[in-house]
Amino acid sequence: MANLLNILLMASPAQGGGQSSWLSFLPLILIVVVFYLFFIRPQMKRSKDQKKFRESLQKGQKIITIGGIHGKIVEIQDTTVTIEVENEVRFRVEKSAIALDSSQTIENK
Repeated sequence: MANLLNILLMASPAQGGGQSSWLSFLPLILIVVVFYLFFIRPQMKRSKDQKKFRESLQKGQKIITIGGIHGKIVEIQDTTVTIEVENEVRFRVEKSAIALDSSQTIENK
């Protein structure tokens, strides 16, 4: 692939110059496409999955916070969730502090 790209970039300018200017933008276009496919798109998907997970929280569901606290949801408010940990200890945490780990998927519920 790199050899082909070098050959294309080293080619002498064509008559009229239209094709030459297009070829000079080819590496930039390829970089943008690769950056989108490997960085932006997966991050957008991950963000959408987290939002869907946090909206689907239900009473009685076991969760893990981003701080590593394991608990069971006791009450759900607009932006916060009350969780119960061992010995009836309760915490109120923001919904954004609830982690979507690899073992928790929307389909598994």
